Order: sequence, then C-alpha cells, then structure tokens
Amino acid sequence: MESGPAIFAGMAFTLFGAALLMWTAARAVHRAPVAHGVSPVAAVTFATSMGAAFVILGVWCFGRI
Repeated sequence: MESGPAIFAGMAFTLFGAALLMWTAARAVHRAPVAHGVSPVAAVTFATSMGAAFVILGVWCFGRI
C-alpha cells in the first residue's frame, strides 16, 4: 500500500536530480551561465550538489520499498 507513493517520489526525485545534473553539465561545457548574477564556480558547485542530493534522495526512496 505504501509502495505507490515511494515509487512516485523516487521517480520524481531521481528524474529531477538527473535532469539538473545534465543541464548543469551542458551549461558548464558551453561556458553559459548557470545562474545570473552569481559566481560561475559557486553556481555550478551548488547546482551539482543539489542534483546529486536529489538523485541520492530518489535512490533512498526506492530503497524504502
């Protein structure tokens, strides 16, 4: 009964985190700004850490099934 919400949350977190990591990598490779008005190094670092955190959270949700 509780596996449905865990699967939904795991998919949402994992997909969002993976998309954020891919988008950040694409912006960094093309030397495009990740966030306007912020240091490029800080923006890439923060976006990468948040993307990784979302992927880890999604994997944790899948582990709770």
